[in-house]
Amino acid sequence: MILKQFYLPCLAHASYLIGDEQTGTAAVVDPQRDIGIYLSFATEHKLQIKHVFLTHLHADFVAGHLELRDQIGAAIYLGAKAQAEYKFTPLSDGNAVEFGRVRMKTIETPGHTPESISIAVYDLAKNETEPHAVLTGDTLFVGDVGRPDLRAALGWSATDLGALLYDSLQNKILPLPDASLVYPAHGAGSLCGKAISKETVSTIGEQRRLNYALQPMSKQAFIELVTADQPEAPPYFVYDAVLNSKERATLDEALQRELKPLDLSRVLELQAVRAQILDTREPEEFACAHLAGSTNIGLSGQYATWAGTILNREKPIVIIANPGRETESAVRLGRIGFDNVAGYLKDGMQSLAARPDLTKTSERFSPPLAAEVLASQRTPQLVDVRTPGEREQKFIAGSVGMPLNHLLERSTELDKQQSVVIYCAGGYRSSIAASLLQQAGFSNVNEIAGGLAAWEVAKLPVLMNGARV
Repeated sequence: MILKQFYLPCLAHASYLIGDEQTGTAAVVDPQRDIGIYLSFATEHKLQIKHVFLTHLHADFVAGHLELRDQIGAAIYLGAKAQAEYKFTPLSDGNAVEFGRVRMKTIETPGHTPESISIAVYDLAKNETEPHAVLTGDTLFVGDVGRPDLRAALGWSATDLGALLYDSLQNKILPLPDASLVYPAHGAGSLCGKAISKETVSTIGEQRRLNYALQPMSKQAFIELVTADQPEAPPYFVYDAVLNSKERATLDEALQRELKPLDLSRVLELQAVRAQILDTREPEEFACAHLAGSTNIGLSGQYATWAGTILNREKPIVIIANPGRETESAVRLGRIGFDNVAGYLKDGMQSLAARPDLTKTSERFSPPLAAEVLASQRTPQLVDVRTPGEREQKFIAGSVGMPLNHLLERSTELDKQQSVVIYCAGGYRSSIAASLLQQAGFSNVNEIAGGLAAWEVAKLPVLMNGARV
């Protein structure tokens, strides 16, 4: 048996290929939308992917089940409580798919979503009675459990789903053997949980001992625990959850339509009719020069998550990228179902070399220089765009907290006539914030290069629990 984990850091997403070498048959679980990695692995190992499973209708990405179906004819499997427009095989407790010496047995585990399943994977050549591993989807993470509040907009209360999650964990997952490996669908950084470990594999026994949400407690206490302090979900989550149940265009079809070069005049025409200009270069490059009115979301960070948070999926997007990275920029938008790319600026920023009048810049202060500026008589407005949880731990004195996902609605609290200095944890989010404030009419926008991390490396003071350190 082959069990291969594929991990996508940008979305903190784990998917899996389970193969049987004897029969040359394989299944893929929770695939990303760009399926080339699975096809390449299968070819390398002389496998044919015949099955594709979704542990649930994911909210944070668009899965590649339709791509695998259309390109290689894989059959789709969902939990029995799922509803979808496309043909699928519904899986209830105990239903199994076997090929060669591999058995994939369904465990219905509602809670994160009503249709959630886990999949017990048996290596029949070694043990026919105890699962080698369990693919837990978003029911059980390493160090955490799935949040039960993401279906509120679709009519499910967090309390009701939390109760189902408790029962699934106590009655379905915890009775599994301690030695069974735990392979979840997400890792640290995913917004599908609040305390997910950086580790991407564990065991049932280890999670029984160490996972805070699996410790002995009443159902009511569990519900209160898992519904408290969850991070705010981006607006595209409900859209993606619904889209994963729809018959839709494949990623290749979308890219064929989207990946067309546009000359500068056409980009300006689209911008004039409210197209979104997305600059995917790194913050340092964006600060040096960018098309006025563009939004910077760099490819080096959580690009898809922030694009889904900041951009409007119903308005066209024009990409400005370093030459050669246009496809990556569009593919990673496609992973969250943003198929509204109108094209990309031909030759990137080189197209603007003769038109400096169309560009803007922003200043990235070194921490020592920022400290001098903040101590001057004309003190700028200092804005912290990190999350409330990050700010509770420590912050720079005199700053005001405006989380990036609420910056524009909070920007009315700032004076456009005064200069603004922005910081985040490491300099990625502050560049997004600077681009948004420039669009909102702030003319003097600056950042602290390297964010709070660089500020502390420079041994500059921060406030922690109200005390200066």
